[in-house]
Amino acid sequence: MPTSADFIQTQDHLDQLNQALDSGALVQVRRLLDSLPAADVAHVLESSPPKARAVLWRLIEIDREREVLPFLSDEIRSQFLRQMDTEEVASITEGLEADDIADILQQLPDRVIREVLELMDLQDRQRVEHVLSYPEDTAGGLMNTDAITVRPKTLIEVVLRYLRRHDELPEMMDNLIVVNRRDEYIGLLPLRRVLVSDPGTTVREIMNTDIDAIPANMDDREVANLFERNDWVSAPVVDSDGKMIGRITIDDVVDVIREDADHSLMSLAGLGEDEDTFGSVLKTAPRRAVWLGINLLTAFMASAVINVFEATLDKVVALAILMPIVASMGGVAGTQTLTVVIRGIALGQVGSNNSTWLINKELLVGVINGLCWSLVVAVAAALWFDDLLIGAIIAGATVINLITAALAGATIPILLDKLNIDPALAGGVALTTITDIVGFMSFLGLATWFYI
Repeated sequence: MPTSADFIQTQDHLDQLNQALDSGALVQVRRLLDSLPAADVAHVLESSPPKARAVLWRLIEIDREREVLPFLSDEIRSQFLRQMDTEEVASITEGLEADDIADILQQLPDRVIREVLELMDLQDRQRVEHVLSYPEDTAGGLMNTDAITVRPKTLIEVVLRYLRRHDELPEMMDNLIVVNRRDEYIGLLPLRRVLVSDPGTTVREIMNTDIDAIPANMDDREVANLFERNDWVSAPVVDSDGKMIGRITIDDVVDVIREDADHSLMSLAGLGEDEDTFGSVLKTAPRRAVWLGINLLTAFMASAVINVFEATLDKVVALAILMPIVASMGGVAGTQTLTVVIRGIALGQVGSNNSTWLINKELLVGVINGLCWSLVVAVAAALWFDDLLIGAIIAGATVINLITAALAGATIPILLDKLNIDPALAGGVALTTITDIVGFMSFLGLATWFYI
């Protein structure tokens, strides 16, 4: 995990690079880039405006480019890939892991993918095609094909000799995978047991059969949840017939967790998780304009409700002053519930067996908070305008809207998830519309009832 010292060091490097770029000292820039780890170079690229980013990329050697690409966000990586021809893409992916190559190729047109695959040797092509055959957001799309397998009857002495024949072992390999003659998954052989066991012991005697393999079609979020619950470093992946086809490592799972976190945060504002902080104005403005337009439509709907009570507002001016309070309280309460439920769905905690209990719980929380804060609002409004009736009206509207907000915040994401619509993306807009309309309707409706 990066420390604060690592962060400060990276920021220092970024400052040095910016100063060198500003002064035109490109030789110094190249030297600085060569001295940084690939992940830090990717961070520097993502932290630079488009023009500086293009200059920095041109100063990176091609051998370094293939190291840096896997660490870049999808959007920035695709920008660089679009500038390359087929042979350049094939060259830059040479030597990368199959899952990293698949991630890169998935951002290219089908024609380019076919041409790049044709330039690979047969073994690499088969490995990459195997990963590409699965959707990107599944275990099969996450896996690598670098797993080392052994048979249960093999002696530990033979296993050790087999491992020593490799120039190096795959990264993050904590287990050998035990399979039968049909390549069907049986269990795991931890390396820590291999190193301390009697050489005459067989694999079957010390292997672990308690851990199930991950189905290739499992959603990547479920994979991340399994890794988190079990503290795995790696896990085997099997196809629908139970045959071993690869393994997933923790570094890929961390990427999934980060992407999901980015997605949840950015979706609440109607943005994609790959939104480039330093993206160009021409790209950024249209993306944000879409959701601003949707929000404008919902704002007109709320305004239409207010317009219905124009006569009431003309008669009691205090209503216009207090009206935003009801909508704001409902919006905050609803967002709290919405966030909790969306997080529960993302973690796989919310299902048909417990959704009713969760809705009832959030509804009860809405009732309690509604009653408590309605009393506070009522006293404040009554003292402010010296009118007990207006205090009672805003209290009633606050209770109604907080209960509605709790109910909507709990049910909207569950319903959207069942309809295969991303609740993080659409839930906020739907919730805001409901709390605004119900808040204005209840407050102005009660005022109309009592004043007119």
